[in-house]
Amino acid sequence: MSDEQDPKERRQREGYEKMLQRVTEALEEAGEEARPRLRQALDWARQKAVELEELTSEEAERISEYLRRDVEDAARFLDRDSRDEDLRGWFRMDMQFIGSWLYDRFSMAADRTRLELLELNRQWQEAGTYHTGELTGPGELRCLGCGKAMHFRQAGHIPPCPACRETRFERVTD
Repeated sequence: MSDEQDPKERRQREGYEKMLQRVTEALEEAGEEARPRLRQALDWARQKAVELEELTSEEAERISEYLRRDVEDAARFLDRDSRDEDLRGWFRMDMQFIGSWLYDRFSMAADRTRLELLELNRQWQEAGTYHTGELTGPGELRCLGCGKAMHFRQAGHIPPCPACRETRFERVTD
């Protein structure tokens, strides 16, 4: 989707990316033996964003949930039977459009989250639904009303479907 010009939306997009970086750093620091839970890493990243006044408490909470949804969705994609794929299929776009930093962060967080997904099975159905107004990471979303695809080259707010004004979407993967 296009770059947001609104300063609030830009701050939230940047907050999403900073929180993603903090989550992957927390997962890296803990190492394989500790296997920290994604929720703990997200809580830490959310608190840090508020502490540094990058986001309000409400914004950080919302963005934390968007980030959790995206990382869990990417991890589910990686956990499918076909293990020879990487996140290129999840992003569904040429990797030249996605910064290597963002790709690396999603890969790292999603890979470490795979083991936690077994116990989150019940929540997956609703977690896979994206809504207008939420933030999403790069990739492709499909309208649940008419099937029209929307492409995101960076984190951004989800608008209503341009074709039918539907407000619910699903991520398209290969």
